[in-house]
Amino acid sequence: MIHVLATITVRPGKREAFLAEFHRIMPMVHAEAGCIEYGPAIDVDSGVSVQGPLRENVAVIIEKWESLPALKAHMQAAHMIEYRVRVKDFVENVTLQILAPA
Repeated sequence: MIHVLATITVRPGKREAFLAEFHRIMPMVHAEAGCIEYGPAIDVDSGVSVQGPLRENVAVIIEKWESLPALKAHMQAAHMIEYRVRVKDFVENVTLQILAPA
């Protein structure tokens, strides 16, 4: 299994628009071969002292894939290529952490 944390930093005030586009593609991604989990999360004001400051312009995409080939196929899927075009004006930066269970 492969875990992915995709941290998406969006332009100020654009997180809701970004998330609307993201939710549009979720059913297509969930239908992909090898997709176990795929969804966005945002910071919550927890009151836990070790939590960093809230990031109002960040969404973290939490993904689980059956294999690295399944993840790579996802990244090249037509709906993902189209999605990247639709959100390009919202996104400032993307970082990926691709992990294996330890």
